[in-house]
Amino acid sequence: MSMVEPGNLLKQIDYPSDLRKLKVEELPKVCQELRQYIIDLVSIRAGQHFGASLGVVEMTVAMHYVFNTPVDQLVWDVGHQAYGHKILTGRRDEFHTNRLYKGVSGFPKRSESTYDTFGVGHSSTSVSAALGMAVASRYKKDKKRQHIAVIGDGAMTGGMAFEALNHAGVENSNLLVVLNDNCMSIDPNVGALKEYLTDITTSETYNKVKDEVWNLLGKVSKFGPNAQAIASKIENGVKATLLKQSNLFESLKFRYFGPVDGHDVIRMVKVLQDLKKIPGPKLLHCLTVKGKGFKLAELDQTFWHSPPLFDKATGEVVKITSSKPKPPKYQDVFGHTLVELAEKNQKIMGVTPAMPSGCSLNIMMKAMPDRAFDVGIAEQHAVTFSAGLATQGMIPYCNIYSTFMQRAYDQVIHDVAIQKLNVVLCLDRAGLVGADGPTHHGAFDIAYMRCIPNLVVSAPMNEEELRNLMYTAQQDDMGPFVIRYPRGEGVMPEWRTPFKAIEIGKGRKIKDGEGLAVLSIGHVGNYVTEAFKELAEQDISPAHYDLRFIKPLDQELLHEVCKKYKKIVTVEDGCIQGGMGSAVLEFIADNNYTGISVKRLGIPDHFIEHGTPMELHTECGYHPQGIAKAVKESMGISTLTKQFVSK
Repeated sequence: MSMVEPGNLLKQIDYPSDLRKLKVEELPKVCQELRQYIIDLVSIRAGQHFGASLGVVEMTVAMHYVFNTPVDQLVWDVGHQAYGHKILTGRRDEFHTNRLYKGVSGFPKRSESTYDTFGVGHSSTSVSAALGMAVASRYKKDKKRQHIAVIGDGAMTGGMAFEALNHAGVENSNLLVVLNDNCMSIDPNVGALKEYLTDITTSETYNKVKDEVWNLLGKVSKFGPNAQAIASKIENGVKATLLKQSNLFESLKFRYFGPVDGHDVIRMVKVLQDLKKIPGPKLLHCLTVKGKGFKLAELDQTFWHSPPLFDKATGEVVKITSSKPKPPKYQDVFGHTLVELAEKNQKIMGVTPAMPSGCSLNIMMKAMPDRAFDVGIAEQHAVTFSAGLATQGMIPYCNIYSTFMQRAYDQVIHDVAIQKLNVVLCLDRAGLVGADGPTHHGAFDIAYMRCIPNLVVSAPMNEEELRNLMYTAQQDDMGPFVIRYPRGEGVMPEWRTPFKAIEIGKGRKIKDGEGLAVLSIGHVGNYVTEAFKELAEQDISPAHYDLRFIKPLDQELLHEVCKKYKKIVTVEDGCIQGGMGSAVLEFIADNNYTGISVKRLGIPDHFIEHGTPMELHTECGYHPQGIAKAVKESMGISTLTKQFVSK
């Protein structure tokens, strides 16, 4: 059970049906208690999202109060903002397990609750999903069901959101898009849309007309059968006003309402009740503050997006000190190394789709603002923009999380690989990322990248290797170059080593051995090293090879392994289907080697849920103990003789 107690009103709300029993005048108190409950729960455990959910407390309460969820279908975009939603929909007493292994998911998830109408994690999907639901309801002649997409202004920069709005405007469907405008995604929003929304927010024209619009809306409920006629008058009134100032959403055939204060829950209830009665596609523009109700989170919204442990009374971060020097995060090695390289090579530029702090490109953005670009939540554009830079002799390092690179797969093939352009694709968060779960695991990049011609695909085992691969990637006439590396810390406290070029497609022997060879790629090679320490205690001494490159494979190294060893274990932090182990099996078959047994360790053929990285690696069997066990089983040695303990 949670040690955190909900407030008196929140304690009575197991489901939204309980919320609807309250008087509207009680809702501000519900919001206060819900916000405090989120603060209480997040402050005592690191690794949870924070600011986004605080910013939509009033919106969340108002939507569940007005709409008959889950019959009315509420679709959240991204999901960082859905903590209040989860607490109000049957998961209040379990929410202390949020993002823990086997606990509540940090994102809406259909298999978890009927109130989670659509599984989310990647941005800009809510309008498409809600529109699909609305069209299905129209086809089934279900005219009463409401469909609401809640999308942040950051997610609205994604191309998919525009595609959905463009389609929704011509469908006669019952769709409400609630735009949560706080000028933030994880980092501050960028681009023309952000400027446009700011213009609307500060426009005298809009501020003059909105009171007239809401006065008309307030009369809708009194007119019963004539509500549609009133709605038509509202629409005509808005359009007449817009002759002086064009509106993007109106041009897409949405009825636009707002901007409204997203923190005034009573007003939000009134507005949503009125909008329920207006047919067709509508957009409600709500102004909110990310981190609302916790002053430090309001002031530094990027840091408090997902904070460490902190004192909820003072906001002071709880620092955990260690007597040993800590290795850096791989992302920080990338960020500092890119600046080092860019100081020596004027052609280098940095590109990221809305993750400058997450991937540490913010280091270059501060040092060289004219050479580093945050393009917004737009992975497809990020890759093709990088390709355009490369056609002019630039060398862009395009940093995209592995899971998000899936969204730009066509651009990698069509715009980069076919044209053999020197774009360096840096895949941060490769492998199992931990508490973010299946929507964020970088499980598939080895498999989906190694099948594309013209690519070099690599993975460093440590920080030094990452630096050297980044150095190698900017050599003349290199062509497309992929570097994948995991979330979190490396293994080298002293990581600023001199740059050395690495021969493309050349692996390395870490350790010679007898009886069996372990082939690894990437950071999990360090797990192999740990496992070998335990195996040495039983005089078991296999060989270890770090492939470094999945494309091209080191043919010479693999010939050496296949001639010397009849037993092979492959280890990778990626999917087994089509991964590095599959590449080794293909090599064995193509070169007619016989009598070789191969045991593949990696991510199995199902989606892995959330937990700490080590919990998930253990579940998949490629933690140090699992590697040692696989070696012993492959060598026919009993695994019962000694228990190994994971570091």
